[in-house]
Amino acid sequence: MDYKILKISIADRIATVTISRPAVLNALSSEFFKEMNHCLDDLEPRDDVRVVVITGEGKAFVAGADISEMSGMTPEQGTAFSKFGQDTFDRIENFRVPVIAAVNGFALGGGCELAMSCDFRIASKAAKFGQPEMSLGLIPGYAATQRLSRIAGIGNALYLLETADIITADDALRMGLVQKVVEPEALMEEVMKMAGKIASNGSQAVSSVKKMTRMGAAMPFDAGCRMEAEEFGRLFGEAATQEGMKAFMEKRKPQW
Repeated sequence: MDYKILKISIADRIATVTISRPAVLNALSSEFFKEMNHCLDDLEPRDDVRVVVITGEGKAFVAGADISEMSGMTPEQGTAFSKFGQDTFDRIENFRVPVIAAVNGFALGGGCELAMSCDFRIASKAAKFGQPEMSLGLIPGYAATQRLSRIAGIGNALYLLETADIITADDALRMGLVQKVVEPEALMEEVMKMAGKIASNGSQAVSSVKKMTRMGAAMPFDAGCRMEAEEFGRLFGEAATQEGMKAFMEKRKPQW
């Protein structure tokens, strides 16, 4: 596919996906969702990709959905546009390898929702977060009403959703919406360091722990523990697990 919105690079087992519509602050359009799905299709089978990093070009991560596309929608079209975004972000959330959001600037509306679909979020001190849909007479359409309370707690979620306030990266950190805040010039270096650390671990175990954590959050505790025990045992039959334990006993780095 000839990408017009996304820039994709792969190095050291890390795929970096940059959203590049800086003239409109990387606003999310139908074309973006098409390209992102194609990108995920491309990255899914690649053995040389163990971590995905999503970031934005310019002064925004993503400043929201494309209002110029939304403004003339019928109710039926609005529902379809919402579902398209939800399905795409579900794919990111459940992607086989970890996905990190490197939030370089504005993460508003759909941008905040995109960041929340990632495994975790590292933010520049210049970043801003918010769900300003109320100011348009709308509600979020890409699952913020579901994900935000699970990540930041229901009180913080309702505060952001009902007031449409835009908060700083430090406020987002205090809420648990982001995991680390760094100086703007250090953002990608810090994210790549974290991504490299994840990529150096056994890829099957990393994928398993993501899957177990995501699935376990949606089931009763006891059922989640049973699922974990079964997956824990299954990994003993994998060559990578045997290599990891052998390397530990031999005091060397594993050869994944």
